[in-house]
Amino acid sequence: MKRIGAKTALAIALALGGAVTMFPFAWMVLTAFKTNTEAMSPTISLFPAQWQWHNFADTFRAAPFGVYFFNSFVVAVIVTVAVMLTSLMAGYAFARLEFPGRRVLFAMFLATMMVPFEIALIPNFVLIRSLGWYNTYAALIVPWCANAFSIFLARQAFMRLPSDYFDAARVDGCGHLRFLAWVAAPLVKPAVVTVALFAFLGSYNSLIWPLVVTSEENMRVVQVGLTVFSGAEGVEINLLMCASTIVILPTVALYFAAQRNFLEGALGSGIKG
Repeated sequence: MKRIGAKTALAIALALGGAVTMFPFAWMVLTAFKTNTEAMSPTISLFPAQWQWHNFADTFRAAPFGVYFFNSFVVAVIVTVAVMLTSLMAGYAFARLEFPGRRVLFAMFLATMMVPFEIALIPNFVLIRSLGWYNTYAALIVPWCANAFSIFLARQAFMRLPSDYFDAARVDGCGHLRFLAWVAAPLVKPAVVTVALFAFLGSYNSLIWPLVVTSEENMRVVQVGLTVFSGAEGVEINLLMCASTIVILPTVALYFAAQRNFLEGALGSGIKG
């Protein structure tokens, strides 16, 4: 009986926690179907008085979200692939290759995680302008093709692999790149999925950097497109929530598709989430 009571209490606590977590998302989705007057009303009402289905069409008429989505997916996909490649190769090198200064170099990589993004914003912008990359895909992609956190995740995954795999491959004459591509990478699939998920979400949800390095409408991404609904006349809350609902759908779908591997990779890397 005590065990049943404990399980019931845990289930209630988890249900309440889930309800609290889901409330902002539910409010966002339901506000997308309200009129702007109702959305800005000081009286809190979760459900709209009259469902405004045309808000979605109005959202796409207010800004070229088709172009924004295309740019976001191009940038996010290329960044994800690049981060996966650089993280796997660098992580493998730090985990299994012996070279002078390996520990010092890895410590320097980890130290970059403590540098706030805002400190490097202006120097990076000046560099982008100097290279002539302003308002180009290169400005949105190249600076994010590698990051210390993803390299750390990959290194930890490779460190957990038994040394017998590496010894057997070396005896069979398997080179490092071949071993990495055909043996090591498949064995650390959860970590690879975790790296890819973090890279995609980080790039897709980026706002400050795309806002700084682009000014032309055809180079904007979806997160910058959300600012269209905030102007001198005020904020169109209903259309902003409608656009936010549309923008968040790909990330939610991606998380559910990769949930199992993501959790395995996160738990295996010592990340609590």
